[in-house]
Amino acid sequence: MGKYLIDERDLRFTLFEFLELEKMNAYTRYEHFDRGMYEDTIRLAQRIAKDQLFPVNTAGHRQGCTYDPDTRSVKLPPGYKEAARTLLDAGFLSISDDPAIGGSGMPLDVQTCCWEMFCGAGGALMLFLMLGHGAALMIRRFGSPEQKALYVPKLLSGEWGGTMCLTEPEAGSDVGALKTKAVPQADGTYRITGRKCFITNGDQDITEQIVYPVLARIEGDPPGTKGISLFIVPKYLVREDGSLGERNDVYCTGIEKKMGAHGSATCSMSFGEDDRCIGYLLGERGRGMNIMFHMLNETRLEVGIMALGGSSAAYNQAVEYARTRLQGSHVTRMFEPDAPKVPIIEHPDVQRMLLWMKSWVEGGRMLSYYVSRQIDLQGLLEGEEAREAKALTDFLIPLVKAGNSDMVWRITAEAIQVHGGYGYCSEYPVEQLAVDCKALSIVEGTNGIQSLDLVIRKILMDPGQYKYNVLKERIRRTIESAAGIVGENHRNSLLEAIDCLDEAVGLMKSLMDSGQLTVLLMNIDPLRRAVSDVLIAWMHLWCLKLAKPKLAALTGGTGGKDPAAGLGSDAEAAFYHGKVCSSEFWLATEFPKYFGKIDAILRGGKLDIGDAHAVFPAFS
Repeated sequence: MGKYLIDERDLRFTLFEFLELEKMNAYTRYEHFDRGMYEDTIRLAQRIAKDQLFPVNTAGHRQGCTYDPDTRSVKLPPGYKEAARTLLDAGFLSISDDPAIGGSGMPLDVQTCCWEMFCGAGGALMLFLMLGHGAALMIRRFGSPEQKALYVPKLLSGEWGGTMCLTEPEAGSDVGALKTKAVPQADGTYRITGRKCFITNGDQDITEQIVYPVLARIEGDPPGTKGISLFIVPKYLVREDGSLGERNDVYCTGIEKKMGAHGSATCSMSFGEDDRCIGYLLGERGRGMNIMFHMLNETRLEVGIMALGGSSAAYNQAVEYARTRLQGSHVTRMFEPDAPKVPIIEHPDVQRMLLWMKSWVEGGRMLSYYVSRQIDLQGLLEGEEAREAKALTDFLIPLVKAGNSDMVWRITAEAIQVHGGYGYCSEYPVEQLAVDCKALSIVEGTNGIQSLDLVIRKILMDPGQYKYNVLKERIRRTIESAAGIVGENHRNSLLEAIDCLDEAVGLMKSLMDSGQLTVLLMNIDPLRRAVSDVLIAWMHLWCLKLAKPKLAALTGGTGGKDPAAGLGSDAEAAFYHGKVCSSEFWLATEFPKYFGKIDAILRGGKLDIGDAHAVFPAFS
């Protein structure tokens, strides 16, 4: 089964050196926290991830969820309930929520760090917990006072579970085509009828109550997304005193047989088979999609964190295996038949694979945590500063979701490659990480939809391209502050990258203005991937600005020019040397590929394939 491995030092670098977490204590909301409290919280999260989540996650993957057609209910793998309870009792589900609603009130950075570890150790179980958390926050923001009092405390405590019900068999990404309907009743409730599919944890046996936020169209409302409303549909009706009443007319009709994530039930759901499904309007009529997008924004960031956790876990497993697996002789003695075997981490190609994984994981971690910080700052700052924090949040969330979930598929594949044939077997954790992670580029809006959101809504339709300009200004500030520390070649390369990006954005704008929508939409995903490259380059330039002076101080001023100089057994010097190596590696070997991507967009930005049926013929 192996064990769960955590790069504790890099987590602390990201929190306390990159984000300077303790500066948040200057705000009244966080003034009662200190470094020791943050450290204690992180250590406890590490223990729960290693001792509770990882063992049941591995066993749960092998056993999977089971569906009983007689009771129309789902049973999750053994141990899930106990592991979930440990995490919940420690307060980690609501660690960053307002103490007024039962949260611990810590900065969101701390939650992101803890959830990354939990997701890497037990992604299937975390899916269940995170969806309940998202439902609670959505009801808190848009619900009536009675709905807030009834549902939020029990969802945040984990006493009740929650999920999200959007997708229908004939209306996947095209949510506006949904057919679930709501009929108003004299008592102010609604009768809900319809079917939903791909509902994560639509049924489970960890909590007796499940709260379903359901998208439906009230009879008579217009077609498309503008006519959609959102309803709270509880598995059991709730009495005024908060106790559970009779069973509502909502049932699971089956679970999917999936490639991975076997410990998480992906359900088909039926609402109102006997015309007795009662729902309660959440927020304003016809505003269902607007309300659901608030939950989607949070869950998209959480999916990005889940992907980051999977990438980190896979990379850590690959390093551990490479450090202990003896095979082949050292490259300097490769022609000597009697040369001793060495760990494969000493082979140059394995080092390249590990550096590639390390650089992407660390870059993705810094970016993900940076977005968490901007979410917090929206509520702490005022005026233009708050507006900028919101702009950065809006712009970066689709990039974190799509960027991390694109990369986890590649990183887990590379981790399998490092393990060789063993990586393809269930004996090692990387096999499960790979099959579990693929769904992350699909759920909560496919990555193509994230690209659409970024390029169309966040850039081209944003008045004055305000969000995009705020981001560019932040990048330029980092470049300027790195002068004299980071090489001019890297700083100039990032400046050139921004100019190239402007040119590509200009092309997209001209395509939209001229009505060449087919060509435009064929280029939005390549452009989103190119923007991700710029962001990771920004993170690594920022990292070099911090790490190089610290490495120089620890190695007597060598600055790491001689990789062996001054390191000895100094773990801190070795850590900063590793940070410099991974950032330099990414900027020197990965980032140059960005310019080819932009060139391909500019050259191919006029390609229209015409009739798709002619290009892709039918087959008999």
